[in-house]
Amino acid sequence: MSDRTRIPKGVTALLAALLLCAPPFYLDAFWLRVGLFAMAAAIGAVGLGLLAGTAGQLSLGHAFFLAVGAYGYTWLAGDPGPALPPALAALLAVLLAGAAGGLFSPVAGRVRGIYLGVATLALVFLGHHVLLTADSVTGGFNGRSVPPLTLGGFSFGGDGSELLVLGVPFGAEERLWYLGLVLLAGTWWTARGILRGHPGRALTALRDSETAASVLGVDVARYRSAAFVVSSMYAGLAGVLLALAFRRVVPDYFGLTLSVDYLAMIVIGGLGSVAGATAGAVFVTALPLLMTRYADQLPLVAAPGTTDGGVGPTEAARYLYGAAIVLVLLYAPDGLHGLARRARARIRARPWPAARTRSPKSPPTDPTSATAARAKEPTP
Repeated sequence: MSDRTRIPKGVTALLAALLLCAPPFYLDAFWLRVGLFAMAAAIGAVGLGLLAGTAGQLSLGHAFFLAVGAYGYTWLAGDPGPALPPALAALLAVLLAGAAGGLFSPVAGRVRGIYLGVATLALVFLGHHVLLTADSVTGGFNGRSVPPLTLGGFSFGGDGSELLVLGVPFGAEERLWYLGLVLLAGTWWTARGILRGHPGRALTALRDSETAASVLGVDVARYRSAAFVVSSMYAGLAGVLLALAFRRVVPDYFGLTLSVDYLAMIVIGGLGSVAGATAGAVFVTALPLLMTRYADQLPLVAAPGTTDGGVGPTEAARYLYGAAIVLVLLYAPDGLHGLARRARARIRARPWPAARTRSPKSPPTDPTSATAARAKEPTP
């Protein structure tokens, strides 16, 4: 594809933004909830991608930091709790998740590989035990209701005054949709800035060879600890958005299965890629929800609440993206992002028909007149 026919990146981004702003006007609450859960998962997956894909640190404790963000906001903005302004509570919850990552960062700075994975696995079990036993803060087994987010007097919970936009009533899902878009856009911007700047190059060098990185002047322990803190803050932000979308947080959601889901997201999407982590998050999050909705139309899948001997939609979805992980590892180690990149390269390399443009050319000459002209030339 020639440079003239290639669409500028700014125009592409503007078209994508306009397209993502349209769903609240056309889709029902189910599809908006699917999008909200996918956006929250994408924010957390980008953070884990920075840690595991760019810095090369295996973490199985991502669910712990998601829980810190979700329960931190719920307690700070709720009653019992300090009952802080919800916007301030959300910011403090993200910082609280970063502080939790900072407390664990000395371990992350000295341990790597499978040992770091086992150490972070302990965080999940410890956090789940605290969530079940600290009833005054977490509500115990039954969890707690999540206070709606208000910003400048505007409520994102949909429980305030009626809001009509172009004749469409905007409830909680519609309002949270745009909040999720803003948070996801901020996540993209900051994460891509980290990857393209000096910290991203240092983390990549650290992943490839710690010895070579230290020779080049990279403080290995400091950068590994910083990567863990930044990843924890992204997870805390994802936890806040998840809590707002669910409207109730329960301890059983933040278990080991959630951490494995996030690892599946970044592997399927492509390690070290912001776009790949987002694509993997959409795939892993939306698949079980869609299979639950259309379970009665799918073969070998039992509808929720029935006992007809089929596989439940959640289990069937896990089988499918488990198979997707195997296929990615075998045939596309760089994930969906790598497949998309190679597809774009093939499209650009395809020969396109030349544009039919007129170029100034000399008028055709008559062969007989050319011969006569040569005959009149004097001979030396």
